[in-house]
Amino acid sequence: MNKLSIIIPVYYSEDTLMDLYNDLKGKVLPKLEDYEIVMVDDGSGDSSRQIMQDIQKLDPGHVKCVHLSRNFGEHAAILAGLNVCTGDCAVTKQADMQEESELILRMYESWENGNKVVLAVRKDREEGKLYQFCAKLYYKLMRKIVNPNMPEGGFDCYLLDRKVIEVLKMLDEKNSALTLQVLWVGFKSEKIYFSRKAREKGKGRWTMAKRIKLIIDSVMSFSYFPVRLMSVMGVIFFIASVIGIIMCIVEIVTTGVRTVGWASLMTVMLFATGIMMLMLGMLGEYVWRALDASSNRPPFLIEEVIDETDKGNE
Repeated sequence: MNKLSIIIPVYYSEDTLMDLYNDLKGKVLPKLEDYEIVMVDDGSGDSSRQIMQDIQKLDPGHVKCVHLSRNFGEHAAILAGLNVCTGDCAVTKQADMQEESELILRMYESWENGNKVVLAVRKDREEGKLYQFCAKLYYKLMRKIVNPNMPEGGFDCYLLDRKVIEVLKMLDEKNSALTLQVLWVGFKSEKIYFSRKAREKGKGRWTMAKRIKLIIDSVMSFSYFPVRLMSVMGVIFFIASVIGIIMCIVEIVTTGVRTVGWASLMTVMLFATGIMMLMLGMLGEYVWRALDASSNRPPFLIEEVIDETDKGNE
């Protein structure tokens, strides 16, 4: 009998958490052979923790509550869920209810057909135009300079076989993008397409600062593009400087007039200085990440795991 683990990262989700469970109970859970719901509280400051425990009482033996010591980010919360889940496969589910719950059954069926990784790819969105533009820009950037296998619509929800889960646990990477790790591991995979609905309840916590950090983490962890960019810029500036020197010499020899122009000279100097500072910042990112990795701090800390699944199975 196959067991499916449903991993739900929870962060200020008091408005949708109970609705999500009721939706799963009505549409998904009765159709599964065996299941467990692993809810990971990522340092929420609202009543999400209490609601998680209420859900556990409603479904004894099938709900596991994991509480992290503080907010580590959604990807770390999912990784924590993968570390404690016991299913033959695991699927991630967002707590905002913007993905239809029936999607889990489609992904599970694909896994039963032999696929080790199943990606739920967005074919369209019902969100604002600005959000859609930023999302398309991010995934286009990822396809161009990080991983050409990144789906055009991107994905947040995915199903992983137990073998893939063990590989991700072994990687134990920090300051990285878990979705790109899922693409990196390979294995037989399939894409399932769906329409992402607009948020009906609650407030999104995906801030611009978190989006920027995700872009930096994705590029720095999975691409040598920043290093190559530094080399290319160095070559361009070297060629430009040689051309400038030749032009100055030719002008002096042919006209006898020295090149003047304080404003243009300062503009070039300021531009070159800005480029150098940018390159130093990129190198600093790599140095900091190497230092952070060498410190060997875990990507998340579990404060408490409330697990009554064993009692429910007795």
